[in-house]
Amino acid sequence: MNKSKVFFYAFTAAFGALVVGLNMGGISGAIDLIEAEFSLSALAKGFVTGALMVGCLFGALLGGRLSDRYGRKPMLIISAVLLAVSALGSAFLSNSAAPLVAFRLIGGLGVGVLSAVIPTYITEISPAELRGTFVSFYQLFVVVGILVAYCANYFLAGTALNWHLMLGLPLVFAIIDILLLFALPESPLWLAERGNTASKEEKVAFGELFKGRMGYVVFLGSMLAFFQQITGINVVVNYAPSILGKLGIAGSDPLLQTVFIGVANLIFTVIALWLVDKFGRKTLLVCGCFGCTASLAYLTYAYSIADPSSIGVLVAILAYIGFFALSLSPLMFVVTSEMYPSRIRGTAMAFSTGISWACAFLVVQFYPWMESTLGTNVAFGIFAALCLAAGLFIWFLIPETKGKSLEAIETELKLR
Repeated sequence: MNKSKVFFYAFTAAFGALVVGLNMGGISGAIDLIEAEFSLSALAKGFVTGALMVGCLFGALLGGRLSDRYGRKPMLIISAVLLAVSALGSAFLSNSAAPLVAFRLIGGLGVGVLSAVIPTYITEISPAELRGTFVSFYQLFVVVGILVAYCANYFLAGTALNWHLMLGLPLVFAIIDILLLFALPESPLWLAERGNTASKEEKVAFGELFKGRMGYVVFLGSMLAFFQQITGINVVVNYAPSILGKLGIAGSDPLLQTVFIGVANLIFTVIALWLVDKFGRKTLLVCGCFGCTASLAYLTYAYSIADPSSIGVLVAILAYIGFFALSLSPLMFVVTSEMYPSRIRGTAMAFSTGISWACAFLVVQFYPWMESTLGTNVAFGIFAALCLAAGLFIWFLIPETKGKSLEAIETELKLR
């Protein structure tokens, strides 16, 4: 398969991640409006926001495993349909918190499937020298979707249907995604495994993920997924307007400030795409984690004093976004999909991605409580400590996979 075709297929497969980003970014502008309309408590507000992540957990676990059995392409199409149904229902069929939560759970199933299957598919079609860049397309489209959502939130906030339109925007792109996916071929590696006589008769046992050397590799991938979300990124993505609204920048609009965050996120994600196959995964991961630690440490200090510099806080948030976009944001998907062998890549990706979404839900669900009970400074301090732990874990335990074939990585990890 020539590189131009691989580029097109990777780009097409990753397009669905745009809908993921629209769902993630759209709620940040909508949640305060929903809270006011439905008189939500802090806990209920967290659950409306986090319902998507609950669906993601189950979607990732089911989608990855089913993709090992039935193929990558069918699961991508099913996920796009689920996202279309979710957007339609969230925007126009939710007159209370209960149906809104239900439709966001459905959307979460679609997002979960995409987050496990897109990196798997792109890993399997990409040449070693470009695999890091192509797999990072997934996160690039997520970031573009978040930025588009932030811009839409800013312009739609003053309209009569404000939050309805914010949550309905993904519908348009989900329909486009469904149409594009029919042009996508099935993964050649999956077809090769499927064509193998032994593979036809042998089903992958879920318990196999936790045995012997495979168990150790799944542990490494799962810890990467854990650190990707437990370090607080979705607090900024989902609660950016309320966090920035406390800065007291005279005459500023918190929704406009989120657009700046989205732009910074996009710029650094593009830089990561350029660097990942030049400097390696491990170098970017370690440097990014330590940069996130420093940024969050400043935020911890800033929110501990009576009159923090609002500009300093904004710069620190942008720095945190930048360092995260250079490291854990795209590279968790790159490294985990490279470490897992083809025969069970979908199932293993499902497990680690499920952990990522479970942590995302916990952070999003309990951040309003952390903020009101412990204080913003303590919350950022916890996230800073977790970023430091992530950097040390990667430094000592995660292997470098840059430029190596999938077969060579399996051999190095003693999986063959």
